[in-house]
Amino acid sequence: MAKRSNTTSIPYAAKKKTFWQLLWKQKALCIMALAPLIILIIFKYVPMYGILIAFKNYKASKGVWGSNWLEPVLKNFIKFFKNVNSGQIIWNTLKIGVLNLLFTFPAAIIFAILLNELRGKVFKSAVQTISYIPHFLSVVVICSMLNGFGSTTGLFNDVRDLLGMARVDMNNGSQYFLPLYLGSQVWQTVGWSSIMYLSALSNVDVTLYDVANIDGANRWQKIKNIIWPTIKPTTTILLIMNLGNVLNSDYTKILLMQNDTNRSQLEVIGTFVYQKGIVEGKFSYATAVNLFISVIGFALVFGANMITRKINPENSLW
Repeated sequence: MAKRSNTTSIPYAAKKKTFWQLLWKQKALCIMALAPLIILIIFKYVPMYGILIAFKNYKASKGVWGSNWLEPVLKNFIKFFKNVNSGQIIWNTLKIGVLNLLFTFPAAIIFAILLNELRGKVFKSAVQTISYIPHFLSVVVICSMLNGFGSTTGLFNDVRDLLGMARVDMNNGSQYFLPLYLGSQVWQTVGWSSIMYLSALSNVDVTLYDVANIDGANRWQKIKNIIWPTIKPTTTILLIMNLGNVLNSDYTKILLMQNDTNRSQLEVIGTFVYQKGIVEGKFSYATAVNLFISVIGFALVFGANMITRKINPENSLW
């Protein structure tokens, strides 16, 4: 009985350690994390007081605190929803965001799995490095390439000509906007986004493949029973986080792809905020619309995480 009491007293003594004692024990790691934490607070959390602009008649000369409150306080939100174009703007944003998620998110997973199946180390490294390059290209360069390739004498029309199809100006109107936008998004993000999945796949126990070979499993069975369970937690977390950006389309690229023939059809919340805030100087109105996007994004992340917790608590964010 005495021995049993001694063994059970060890975890109890460990529980008595205070939070500050544990911090002191890990003081080296805490000091290393201090600088990033300070930067995060200064540049991410301190500026959040600026959302007050959405509820005030903001004047730059008076500042955020000196500007008067709106009457009613939700005046800018009401103004946006009363806008005759707000429904179309929200629909355009939602359509582009959902399609972008449906195309880019699975593409990175598929690319990571295919890359993992390559056996030649030199060729695998070359493909992986080349796939990262588009991520570092400026969006201005990307849009210039799209405008050039989409012209009647561009590369895309040369391919259409080889296939016996008529040449068209893909930059004119909104008919070819989604293929150009989504295709360029996949090209830009597939390599960079696959890093997380490749990192997860590097932790797979190689003995599992040996056992699968002995059992006569084919490649599809290995992917289904070994690879997918390994990257499933990473996939779930990244999906939850990406859901928060559904309404945050790459408005810079959309803005650069707009012209007089398609501007009305390609208006999204991001370009609308840019027009009202930067061009017209309606800072309060633009902040209110942008805050609306943030609230919806938070609701999507929170809802997706709650569903994940009920299905599989281990894969949820919190």
